[in-house]
Amino acid sequence: MKLTPARTLAEVAGLINARFSGNPDHLITGINEIHKVEPGDLSFVDHPKYYDKCLNSSATTILINKEVDCPEGKGLLFSDDPFRDYNFLVDYFRPFEPAKALVNSSAKIGRGTILQPGAFVGNHVVIGEDCLIHPNVVIYDHCVIGDRVVIHAGTIIGADAFYFKRRPEGYDKMKSCGRVVIGDDVEIGAGCTIDKGVTGDTVIGRGTKFDNQIHIGHDTVVGEDCLFAAQVGVAGVATIENNVIIWGQVGVSKDLTIGEGAIVLAKSGVGKSLKGKTTYFGIPVAEAREKMRDLANIKRIPDILDTVYNRNKE
Repeated sequence: MKLTPARTLAEVAGLINARFSGNPDHLITGINEIHKVEPGDLSFVDHPKYYDKCLNSSATTILINKEVDCPEGKGLLFSDDPFRDYNFLVDYFRPFEPAKALVNSSAKIGRGTILQPGAFVGNHVVIGEDCLIHPNVVIYDHCVIGDRVVIHAGTIIGADAFYFKRRPEGYDKMKSCGRVVIGDDVEIGAGCTIDKGVTGDTVIGRGTKFDNQIHIGHDTVVGEDCLFAAQVGVAGVATIENNVIIWGQVGVSKDLTIGEGAIVLAKSGVGKSLKGKTTYFGIPVAEAREKMRDLANIKRIPDILDTVYNRNKE
């Protein structure tokens, strides 16, 4: 999420009553979680495992629960609970805006776009030209949709990220302030769900086509001209490169990349990054011909055991 106007280190420290290290006039131009940070962003870290990663990341302001020296050119905010204070800042800079109509007045709808009855368009949404939005589609605040996009009935664009911190008293939700950005000529089937980024964008690239009942997790980037069959589920912060085909009921784990031109056959489970221009199958997924050979060999096991047993009898 970008801050307009930018805020100073001292100003943000005052908002959360935190001590700081660095130039008081050091500028903060955005808020981002660690996977998506850019220069100018504020991010947070509250676990020793990730201190070095965050301090050495592109983030130029770090909200942290440990006393450390301030890296050159950066600013530090010291907090006993960075997660709590990060959520406070998200709420402060992007507070919830209740809807006042099915199509909110701050939304921008392009020429030739058709909204069927019951479609909801939230605050500050941008929809391009010649789109068709079918009944009961929900488009949450700040989402951006390109030209000639078709979204079928019951699909939800821009719900919150599934992102929680475990505390002794239960789960604490990380507030979402990102967007969904959908490129030109995309078609999304009925009953799909595409979550917004935690602080950045979930992206669906130009020309990609989704069947019904597909879920895309927060901050995932789907490339151009991809094809997803029904009931594909993709976790957060995954990267699906251009021209990837994923057939029905495939599950894709978080923080991985599926390379350009890859094909994943139905009912597979993707738990690691995959190279492009290869066909995959199975749980866990492997190159399809190799997996088929493995399955064929498994079927031979009873015959092999019978042969061994008969030889031993002789």
